[in-house]
Amino acid sequence: MAEPVDLPSRLGILPFRNKVLLPGAIIRIRCTSPSSVMLVEQELWQKEEKGLIGVLPVRDTEAAAVGSMLSPGVGNDSGERSLKGPADVLDSQKQDGKNQQKLIHWHNRGVAARALHLSRGVEKPSGRVTYIVVLEGLCRFSVQELSARGTYRMARVSRLDMTKAELEQAEQDPDLLLLSRQFKASAMELISILEQKQKTVGRTKVLLESVPVHRLADIFVASFEISFEEQLSMLDSVDLKVRLSKATELVDRHLQSIRVAEKITQKVEGQLSKSQKEFLLRQQMRAIKEELGDNDDDEDDIASLERKMQSAGMPPNIWKHAQRELRRLRKMQPQQPGYSSSRVYLELLADLPWQKGSEEREIDLRTAKERLDCDHYGLVKVKQRIIEYLAVWKLKPDARGPVLCFVGPPGVGKTSLASSIAAALNRKFVRISLGGVKDEADIRGHRRTYVGSMPGRLIDGLKRVAVNNPVILLDEIDKTGSDVRGDPASALLEVLDPEQNKTFNDHYLNVPFDLSKVIFVATANRVQPVPPALLDRMEVIELPGYTPEEKLKIAMKHLIPRVLDQHGLSSESLQIPEVIVKIIIQRYTREAGVRNLERKLAALARAAAVKVAEQDCMVQLSKDVHPMTSSLLDERLAGGAEVEMEVIPLGVNGQEISNTFSSTSVLVVDEAMLEKVLGPPRFDDREAAERVATPGVSVGLVWTSFGGEVQFVEATAMAGKGDLHLTGQLGDVIKESAQIALTWVRARAADLKLSAAGEISLLENRDIHIHFPAGAVPKDGPSAGVTLVTSLVSLFGQRKVRADTAMTGEMTLRGLVLPVGGIKDKVLAAHRCGIKRVILPERNLKDLAEVPSAILAGMENSWFA
Repeated sequence: MAEPVDLPSRLGILPFRNKVLLPGAIIRIRCTSPSSVMLVEQELWQKEEKGLIGVLPVRDTEAAAVGSMLSPGVGNDSGERSLKGPADVLDSQKQDGKNQQKLIHWHNRGVAARALHLSRGVEKPSGRVTYIVVLEGLCRFSVQELSARGTYRMARVSRLDMTKAELEQAEQDPDLLLLSRQFKASAMELISILEQKQKTVGRTKVLLESVPVHRLADIFVASFEISFEEQLSMLDSVDLKVRLSKATELVDRHLQSIRVAEKITQKVEGQLSKSQKEFLLRQQMRAIKEELGDNDDDEDDIASLERKMQSAGMPPNIWKHAQRELRRLRKMQPQQPGYSSSRVYLELLADLPWQKGSEEREIDLRTAKERLDCDHYGLVKVKQRIIEYLAVWKLKPDARGPVLCFVGPPGVGKTSLASSIAAALNRKFVRISLGGVKDEADIRGHRRTYVGSMPGRLIDGLKRVAVNNPVILLDEIDKTGSDVRGDPASALLEVLDPEQNKTFNDHYLNVPFDLSKVIFVATANRVQPVPPALLDRMEVIELPGYTPEEKLKIAMKHLIPRVLDQHGLSSESLQIPEVIVKIIIQRYTREAGVRNLERKLAALARAAAVKVAEQDCMVQLSKDVHPMTSSLLDERLAGGAEVEMEVIPLGVNGQEISNTFSSTSVLVVDEAMLEKVLGPPRFDDREAAERVATPGVSVGLVWTSFGGEVQFVEATAMAGKGDLHLTGQLGDVIKESAQIALTWVRARAADLKLSAAGEISLLENRDIHIHFPAGAVPKDGPSAGVTLVTSLVSLFGQRKVRADTAMTGEMTLRGLVLPVGGIKDKVLAAHRCGIKRVILPERNLKDLAEVPSAILAGMENSWFA
C-alpha cells in the first residue's frame, strides 16, 4: 500500500461522473477530451512520480435547477464557469451525442490519487492525443474553492484523513476496537466463502492481516457493486467509527446474498439427478421464487389446465392420451420450441365439448311450422319435409336422420332454412363455408408435425359453440375443389356418414371425436359438381325460384320492413306501393331469388333517407325564417316571375309549420321517382317479339345455377360450301346437338316441305351459321335440341316462330324428344319474360306438379311425343 503523502494545497481536478474513487482503490480510465488530456499532460505526465490529481465525484442534473445544484463551499462564479464546459467530464462517461444543456453537481469532497501507470497514444487519422491512466486513491480531501486553469479545474483543498498520531490515539478507543473486530470477522467469513470459488482470494487474506482496518474498509467497499449514493456516503464517512459501521453493514449484506444464492443452489442440486440436468435453469427459477414467496408460475397454470381437462368429461382412452401429453409438457421448459404447441393442443382437448350438449326442449311442431311460415313465404314442399324431419326427432331423439341438402339458385333462402331448423330444435348454429376450399386439412385439420398446424373447421366450430350437438351448415358444398393438397369432398364422406362420424378422426386432434349427435345441413346451387358418393349420403331437396306473385308477397311482408329498418326509416316516412314493387320485379329484376329485388328496394330507401334528412334540416331552420311580406310577393308577380308556393296556415306562434312538415313528410314512391333512382327499365316484355321478327330465330329455355333462363337461338344462311358454323362459347354437348338437329332437318326436308323430292341439298352452295347470344356466358347441355331444330326449320322454310312460344327438350337423331330437368325453373323463367306458350317433352308432364297453379293457369302448354 502507498505510504502517507503530503497533500499540496491546490490540486488539478478530474471529474468522475456518477462514480466514486475511494482511498486504496485502483481504477483504469481513458482520457480523450481536451480538458482531461491537458490535465493529465500537465499534472501527471510532466511531473512523473510526484504528480497528484484530485478525483471529484460529479452528478448530472437538468438545467432547470441552476442555483440548487452547487454544493456548499463551492463558489458560484466558478460553478457557473464549470457548467459551460461539459467536455471536462471523462470521455468514458460522455453524453450520448444529444447537445442537451446539463448542470454538473460538484461534490465538495474527493480523493487525491496518483498514477500507477501512464501511457500516451495518438488516434489515426485525426491525430488526437489520448492517455490511459491507472490511478490509485490515496486520501480524502475537502474542496475549499474551485477555479479554472485553462481548460481544466483547479481546487484549493484541505486534508480530511487523520494524521498518524491521531490514528494511534483513536485506535485506543474501545468502541473502535469492537467495530474493528466485527468488521474483520465479517470480512474473514466472506473471504472464506469466496475462497472456495475464486483462486485470487489468497491475496485478499494477506491484505486483511497487513493493512490497517481503516484502510481495509475502503478497499472492501470499493470491490462491491453498490449504488452511487452509498459510495458518496462512504466517501463522506471521515469518522472511523461511522466508516467501519457502514463497511460492516455492506459486508454483511454481501455475505447474506451469497448465503441465499448458496442455499438456492444446494436446494436445486439436491433435487437434480443425471436425467434432470438439462432442467437446471427451470429448477433454479422455481427455487428463487420459493425464496421470494412467489409461487404463481407456470406450474400453477399447468395445474389449472389439468383441472380443466378433468372436468371436460373425456372418454377413458382419450383421457389416458391427454395425461401422457400433460406429463410430457411438465418435463419441458417454456423456452423449448414444442412447449407452446403442446400446451395449445392440451387446451384444445380441454375446451372441446366431449359430453356437453344443448338442453333440448320438447319440439312443438305447430310452433316450428309457424316459425317457418314467419321466416319464409311459400316453399310448401320444403317446409313439409322439414316438419317431417322434426317429427322424427321428436319421436326418437337419438335417431340418425338423413343429411338434408338444399339445392337451388342464390337468394331463395337455403341458409336461413338451416338457421330455422336450429331455432326449432333449440340448438346452436354453426356455418362453415366450403366455397373455394381445396385443402383436405380444412376438414380434417393439419398434422401436428407441421409448423402452424391447426384443427379442421368442424372441430374449431365445435370448440366455438362449446356443445357437441349443434346444427352445422355446410354451405356451398358444390364449390369445393381438389388439388395436390387433397380432396375436401372425399374428406366429407366420413363426416356425413352416420356409421362413420361417431369416430371422426381429425389429423390435429389425433383422437376420435363423436359427431353422431351433430345435425348436418348442406346447401348447393346445383348437384352436378357434387361427387356421386357424397351425394349418396345426402337427401336433396330442391328449392326452385320464386314466382312474381311470391316475390311480391315476400317484398311486402319481409323485404320492405327490413330495408326500412336498416336505413332508419319507417312506414310513415316511406311507402312503396304494390304496383311499384310489381314494376321492379318485372322490369328491373329477373332472377330466381330476391337478392336483386332487395338491392333495388334499398336504393329507393337510400334516396328517401336523403330527402328525409334534408326535410328535418328545413324544419330545424324554420324557426329563424321571416315571413315574406305581401308587397314583395306582389312585386315578384308583377315582374312576371313564376312563383311556386303552397299555402301553409300559421298558428298563433307559428307552431303549425312543424305540423305541416310532418304531415307532408310521407314519401310515396311513384314511377317517376322509380326511374330517377333506378334508371330506365332493364327488361321489356316485348323483347321476345322483337328478336323473333325474322325467320331463323327461336326461343329456348335453359337451366343454370341461378335458376331458369330464356335463351335465344339465331340461325342464318350464306353462300358457302355447306359448312356449319357455331358461335357463342358452346360446349361439346351443345355442338353435337346442333349437328344432330341439322342432320335431322336435312333428312326430313321433304316431309317438312322445305324442298321438293329429288331437289338439291339444303346446304348446296351455302353455309349455315348458328349463334347463341350472350357469348361471354359458357353454354352446354342437350336441352337445346328442339330449339335448334325449330330455328333451322324456320330458316329453311322462311317462316317466323311465334314470339310467345318457348321450348326445351333433347332431340335424338331419330327425332325422339327426350325429357330434361329443371322444368319448374324453366317455366318460371318463361313466365317472367312474358311468354305464354311453352313446349315441353311429354315425359316431363309429371314435373308440372311442382309448378304453381297460378302460373299454369295463365300459360298454354304443348307437348312433344
